[in-house]
Amino acid sequence: MESLIFNLFIFVLACFVGFEVISKVPTTLHTPLMSGANAISGITLVGALAIAGSGSGTTATIIGFLAIVFATINVVGGFMVTDRMLEMFKKKKEDEA
Repeated sequence: MESLIFNLFIFVLACFVGFEVISKVPTTLHTPLMSGANAISGITLVGALAIAGSGSGTTATIIGFLAIVFATINVVGGFMVTDRMLEMFKKKKEDEA
């Protein structure tokens, strides 16, 4: 039980620190940070694959699978947002009539 409370405390503390750090970022730095976040989510995805495939038990497999799903959503969504932001900087072709 102590381990669960300690892990919950670490999780809540990480959420609080993450929120505080991200809320202080100026808008001009969001695009580079999105690329970095995509890379970190890719690492999370690899770790989730390792946990889900380790065969450590049913609970670890379920949590690993959920981590795979959420990390995949995060990576794909991050790349889509980054692509849309980069599209804003491309020159538009003039219509030829």
